[in-house]
Amino acid sequence: MAASTAAGKQRIPKVAKVKNKAPAEVQITAEQLLREAKERELELLPPPPQQKITDEEELNDYKLRKRKTFEDNIRKNRTVISNWIKYAQWEESLKEIQRARSIYERALDVDYRNITLWLKYAEMEMKNRQVNHARNIWDRAITTLPRVNQFWYKYTYMEEMLGNIAGARQVFERWMEWQPEEQAWHSYINFELRYKEVDRARTIYERFVLVHPDVKNWIKYARFEEKHAYFAHARKVYERAVEFFGDEHMDEHLYVAFAKFEENQKEFERVRVIYKYALDRISKQDAQELFKNYTIFEKKFGDRRGIEDIIVSKRRFQYEEEVKANPHNYDAWFDYLRLVESDAEAEAVREVYERAIANVPPIQEKRHWKRYIYLWINYALYEELEAKFTFAKMWILYAQFEIRQKNLSLARRALGTSIGKCPKNKLFKVYIELELQLREFDRCRKLYEKFLEFGPENCTSWIKFAELETILGDIDRARAIYELAISQPRLDMPEVLWKSYIDFEIEQEETERTRNLYRRLLQRTQHVKVWISFAQFELSSGKEGSLAKCRQIYEEANKTMRNCEEKEERLMLLESWRSFEEEFGTASDKERVDKLMPEKVKKRRKVQTDDGSDAGWEEYFDYIFPEDAANQPNLKLLAMAKLWKKQQQEKEDAEHHPDEDVDESES
Repeated sequence: MAASTAAGKQRIPKVAKVKNKAPAEVQITAEQLLREAKERELELLPPPPQQKITDEEELNDYKLRKRKTFEDNIRKNRTVISNWIKYAQWEESLKEIQRARSIYERALDVDYRNITLWLKYAEMEMKNRQVNHARNIWDRAITTLPRVNQFWYKYTYMEEMLGNIAGARQVFERWMEWQPEEQAWHSYINFELRYKEVDRARTIYERFVLVHPDVKNWIKYARFEEKHAYFAHARKVYERAVEFFGDEHMDEHLYVAFAKFEENQKEFERVRVIYKYALDRISKQDAQELFKNYTIFEKKFGDRRGIEDIIVSKRRFQYEEEVKANPHNYDAWFDYLRLVESDAEAEAVREVYERAIANVPPIQEKRHWKRYIYLWINYALYEELEAKFTFAKMWILYAQFEIRQKNLSLARRALGTSIGKCPKNKLFKVYIELELQLREFDRCRKLYEKFLEFGPENCTSWIKFAELETILGDIDRARAIYELAISQPRLDMPEVLWKSYIDFEIEQEETERTRNLYRRLLQRTQHVKVWISFAQFELSSGKEGSLAKCRQIYEEANKTMRNCEEKEERLMLLESWRSFEEEFGTASDKERVDKLMPEKVKKRRKVQTDDGSDAGWEEYFDYIFPEDAANQPNLKLLAMAKLWKKQQQEKEDAEHHPDEDVDESES
């Protein structure tokens, strides 16, 4: 027992005693130990030995071991996608494409949301020229994850590189259905422009500005049209943008871009209108850039009046800010009104007066009302002395007040009295509108008769009267009104009246009456648009012989317009005739019209100023028609000149290449 105890004591190691327990002067941290170990490469493992494979059996053994390693790694942690990718890439390096596909498919079953996995999978197929497999993968990717833009970009790029333009366009269309970010739309537009498909790009822009309705995108659309020289389209885009954003979401950058576009087109009056329109509606703090560009424009192209307008606009903005800050500051309103009375139109002045008098004093104290009353006094004096106002508006407001009080008889009496004392178009229109709403059609007829006695030259009133009778089913009465209207000695818009009468007869399917109306109109005017409209009517009548009648009208118009000084109108007629023959005529008919087309020649003429002095020469284009007997010598001279020029060109070519002629003669 004593021996075992002694042996146990010997096994217990002795603990070293630390004599100095004070901290060491140099402290060593764990980070320092790790860094020193890395520097000394204490844990550096030797690289595995290189293995040379000499036969197929060793290769298969090597493959088996590697696959087992990869499968073990995947089994340990299936969610580590890098293991799957390494496995698939190893199989791909061995040209085992089918196995690599299987690995990628298994990986997608584990995590189909992994973007890198889809990209590596598709890149493998493209690298091995498996186009249909790559298409299939991209198609699955964009169907599964349609919001990943990278898939769409690579899919469209692949189709474009393969020359499959229609396929790329189809992918882009599928992408656009998801309404992606702005860059995607620009990529689609640039794709179409690379293949000169301007019309398709325009259609994409139309959808783009509706999906992403930002000011910058509308401006890009307009600049696209301007870049391709479609200036009318660009102007239309800017106008649509202004209408789209309205007064609530106005942005100075849109108007600056619009104005600069018009400035590039030398439309300086349009530029002024745009700047003034914007400055009247945008607050001063949001229009600093607008003011700056307007000032620069007037300094470049304006006169003294234009610069004064800018100063007035700035003062108007100052007054607007003052009255917005304190609407009951009547002194600011007086200053503002004096400014607009000296410069603005009557409607603008009335608008400011209406805004001013709407700010009624909040308390019943004379010192506040004393200033307010002068707004009304000045308003009345302005209407009496400056605008020559007949107070038609007061009659209308009074009648509307009586209607709100359900006193219809008093409202009618007020409007009738106003027409008797101060007949105005507005009073008649309001009275007729009231009776129409009440379905008192006999009263409407009497009012229209009075209205036309007051202003028989007003074509709009005649048309509205006839339309009323048409709605009521009294066709003969409507026709009689039109006949009476066109017989008036003086009309403000006769072309509108005649068009309305012709449209009325067409709606009634009165072909012969419509034809007679055209003939009567042609007795008054020989305008080319009337002839073209007449021909189009005959063509659209759909009756037997309509093509022959249409062709006959074109021939008659051409004969009539031979003596017309406006050659552009005659050319317009012939172009319309040619379009008709291209669609409905034979080859001989088309050839016949082609022979009537004029020759476009450049001429020069002297330019004189208003005082009669010479201002040099200017070039212009003239049209020489083959049918004009007076121009036959000119045509003959022109033909001879062209023949001479051709002969000279042939002679020069012969002189430059004499050796070729010798070789040909020897052969």
